[in-house]
Amino acid sequence: MLCFFLMIRRPTRSTQGRSSAASDVYKRQQEAFQYGYESFTGKKETEVVPDSEIEESLHENGSHAYVMVDDEDHILGGAIVILYPEAKRGLLDFIFVKVEYQGQGIGQKMWKEIETLYPEVEVWEATTPYFDVRNIHFYVNKLKFKIVEFYNTKHKESLDLADNFSENLDSRVFRFEKIMK
Repeated sequence: MLCFFLMIRRPTRSTQGRSSAASDVYKRQQEAFQYGYESFTGKKETEVVPDSEIEESLHENGSHAYVMVDDEDHILGGAIVILYPEAKRGLLDFIFVKVEYQGQGIGQKMWKEIETLYPEVEVWEATTPYFDVRNIHFYVNKLKFKIVEFYNTKHKESLDLADNFSENLDSRVFRFEKIMK
């Protein structure tokens, strides 16, 4: 299968509805996150990561959104990264692989593309909820990130971090870093 990694033009804030292509990406991303969450908790009616959180990430200063498609333009996955050039740091804010393509190396391919696109980034950061063993395995064993912090009720910064996560998620979160140089 041929894969193409494409930058999505960063949307502007407006009251107009988003395009059908953007809506499709949001839908695929939501399905992937919902699948991971429900694998741990069981079926839920509410979205685990509301569109508003994805929109906030997309509009963060320094954010860039990508989608990976196959040779027939089927969406395989996507990512949102936020760059902090002055600090030579980057945040892998969201990464997802469409449910039916998980476990096929798509996430690793996307990550390699991101590393190639941003060689100036010296430290990458990511976070994931404590219960998502699949994500922890992906970051630590596949992408070679290191766990550097565990936010929880005993952590002094946990209250601030909890504000950045959906109210539907437990605020116990691992923070990962990957030092590139």
